[in-house]
Amino acid sequence: MGAVIEVKYFNTFLLKKITNGQNKATWNGSFGIPEAIGGYPSPDTAGTNLINNWVIEESRITGGFNNTSVDFGVRAYLVEDEADALIRGNSMIYSGVFNSRTGINNTNVFSIGEDISKSVDPANGTIQKLHAEDTALIILQEQKVSRGPIDKDVIYSAEGGGTLTASNKIIGDIMPYSGNYGISKNPESFAVYGYRKYFTDKNNNVVLRLSQDGLTEVSAYGMIDYFRDELGALDTDAWIGKVVGGWDIHNKQYVVSMQRNINGPTGDYYNTLAFDEQALGWPSFFTYKPDHIFSLKNNFYSLKDGAIWLHYSNDADRGDFYGVHSATSVTFVFNQAVSLSKNFQTVNYEGSNGWQIDAFDSDPTGEDLYDGQYRTSYDVTKNTLLYPFVSVLSYDEGAYDNYGNSPPLYQPVNRAGFDRKENKYFASLINRSSANPGEVIFGSAMSGIKGYFATVTIATDATTNQGGAKELFAVSTNYSNSSY
Repeated sequence: MGAVIEVKYFNTFLLKKITNGQNKATWNGSFGIPEAIGGYPSPDTAGTNLINNWVIEESRITGGFNNTSVDFGVRAYLVEDEADALIRGNSMIYSGVFNSRTGINNTNVFSIGEDISKSVDPANGTIQKLHAEDTALIILQEQKVSRGPIDKDVIYSAEGGGTLTASNKIIGDIMPYSGNYGISKNPESFAVYGYRKYFTDKNNNVVLRLSQDGLTEVSAYGMIDYFRDELGALDTDAWIGKVVGGWDIHNKQYVVSMQRNINGPTGDYYNTLAFDEQALGWPSFFTYKPDHIFSLKNNFYSLKDGAIWLHYSNDADRGDFYGVHSATSVTFVFNQAVSLSKNFQTVNYEGSNGWQIDAFDSDPTGEDLYDGQYRTSYDVTKNTLLYPFVSVLSYDEGAYDNYGNSPPLYQPVNRAGFDRKENKYFASLINRSSANPGEVIFGSAMSGIKGYFATVTIATDATTNQGGAKELFAVSTNYSNSSY
């Protein structure tokens, strides 16, 4: 433990210990701080107690009156009785100038004789992010976004020129943007492209764009409920999360990855998706979880576990992220004749070989009481017990004539999934629904999938030219009027 000894600065100073060859701290005969007032005890025979100690010596030689004294050096004077650290999360401080051409580097100079600090309203939380843009400084607090002029004359004469009055202010008057939005505590979500800035506000459960027309909720483009649930679940008692954002220069999209752990690292959960300005929507979800994402010149990169990865590379397989292959899928809704109860009989698509139907499910048909519980009924093409993986097999994976990789020429091949005719792939829909209360005919005894609308997921299979390019132009269905 340390010792506190009250001394006068003008006649004593501290010296680092040395040893006298017997494992004892000494300087000019002194053996350091006495053990009675907190010094370390004398070392035992094994020398295990020889720990850091300090020696107090007088500044005058041999302690004699008016004897030769060492130089005192610089003396520090404090206005405060206790020099405690003060954290001002809503303030900024700037140093002296830096000019690499003239060799001036005053970045470690903070003159208290000049006005070198600027504060924003502490009611809006701490400053999380600063972004310099031409002659403006964008200040992002937890609950507010503001801007202030930098290196700019903000007072003009009647002729329109700068005033003759010199000003030493580095940051001018700070003006807030309209709207009670901030960046919460997720500065890692910030991304910039051109004059547009993107970031998330977890406190308001929104994704924001800051541009020349001010702040806009881009999460309102069809994704209000989604981001309310995802951002609202971050940093709760059960979740610990962050939001990683970046600009994809290749596709001109803002990519945001919401990542959280469920009670620790064993319950990893994340969603990565992109916002497109041209579509004014969120067209894509991705299967990768980046630690950081950014663009450099015309390339889009991400960092994962200390390694850097180039996206959209022609040398890598499609669908591969961080060395792991994932299927590509598209989910959409068939909803023709919205008030008509339909019988969906087939599914068809135009595009490349290698697509399969993962799910083709009807809308819920209501709740029925069964075994003391209410159950919601659906018509589905995938029974999780009998057909757990896929609803309609792809063109190659559905072949079942055992021809292997070399089917004979001009020999027809029977297929259980998609077949091809006139370069269009088609398949019949088989109902694999379980029996529901009150149903007499169900499952494969019925034709097709019955419902007002159907939710469909089409995905690439696991074998057909894996890693190669696959195109999908259109998906359609044939249906008939249901007999109710």
